[in-house]
Amino acid sequence: MTEAVLGLDTSNYRTSVALVTLGGEILMNFRRLLPVGSGERGLRQSEAVFAHLKQLHEAGEELRQVRSSHDVSVRAVAVSDRPRDGAESYMPVFRAGETAAVLASASLGVPLIRTTHQRGHLMAALDGTVMENDSDILAIHLSGGTTELLHWYDDRLDLIGGSLDLHAGQVVDRVGVAMGLGFPAGPELEALAAEGNSEGKLGASMEDGDLRCHFSGAEAQADRWIRAGQMRREDIAREVYDLLARTVIRMLTAGAAKTGAERALVTGGVAASRLLRDMLETRRKKMRGAPALVFGKPEMSGDNAVGVARIGVKAIRSGGM
Repeated sequence: MTEAVLGLDTSNYRTSVALVTLGGEILMNFRRLLPVGSGERGLRQSEAVFAHLKQLHEAGEELRQVRSSHDVSVRAVAVSDRPRDGAESYMPVFRAGETAAVLASASLGVPLIRTTHQRGHLMAALDGTVMENDSDILAIHLSGGTTELLHWYDDRLDLIGGSLDLHAGQVVDRVGVAMGLGFPAGPELEALAAEGNSEGKLGASMEDGDLRCHFSGAEAQADRWIRAGQMRREDIAREVYDLLARTVIRMLTAGAAKTGAERALVTGGVAASRLLRDMLETRRKKMRGAPALVFGKPEMSGDNAVGVARIGVKAIRSGGM
C-alpha cells in the first residue's frame, strides 16, 4: 500500500487538492480556478468560499478514484489555513479548505498539519531545483494577493521587502480586465505582450533602498492609455511586463545585498509566465549584483496544494509526526 499526504489549499484564485506520496510522487493535483464573471476583477470572500465548497466536492470525487486505483493510505492531512506567517494573517477563503481538512483528519484518524499559503508556494517551487536543500533562501512571491520579498532561513520566514500598494498580479489583472480580457488575465495579457514593444514608459517607483515598490501609479497610467485608445494593446501589455521585470530585479538585487544570497527563488502565479521569466533573466544580466534566478516548474508556480502536501511529507519524514 502507498502512503501519502493529502494537501488542501483554498486561495482567492483557485481550489487545490493534492495527494503526494512519502517518496515525493504526485498522485493527484486537482486545481480549479474560481469562476469569475465577465468584466469582474475577482470575487467577494463570501462568494469565493461558496465556490470553494462546490469545487471541493468535485475534488472529493477525484480523490476517491485516485485512492482506489493506487491503493493509497493517507498518513496525514496538510492544509494552508492562512495567507502567510503571523498571528494577524487571516482570510475567510482559507476556512473552506481548513474545514475540509479538519473533517478528513478526524475521519481518517491521522495528524492534521497546518501551514500557510505562502510556505506552500515556496515548497512547491523549490522541488527539484538547485536550492531544494538550502537552509538560507532569498525568495520573491509574485501573485494577485502578494508581492513580497522574503528571507527564509532555519524555517523562519521574514518579510524584508515588497509592494506597498498593488500586487504584481493585481496590476496584470486590472490592466487585462480594462482591456476586456477575462479574469485572471495573466495568460491573455502575456500573449498580447509577446507581440508588443516596450520603451520603459512606466517608471519603477522604489523605496527603502529598492527593497519596496509601488505599482498603483503604473496601473493608473496604463488605464489612461487604454481609455485614450491611442496606444496598441500589445504595447501596453509589454510595458506592464517590462515594468514588472525591472522592479523585481531591483528588489532582488537589494535583497541579495541585504542577506548575502547569491541565488533567489522566484515563485507565485505571476512567476509562471514564460515571458516574464525571459525578461527577468535579460534584465538580471544588466544589473550589477543581481542574484542568479531559480524558477520552479511553471505548473508549480501558481496556486497549488502540492507544496502544502510536501510540507506534510517533510514533517512525517523528519519524525515530526
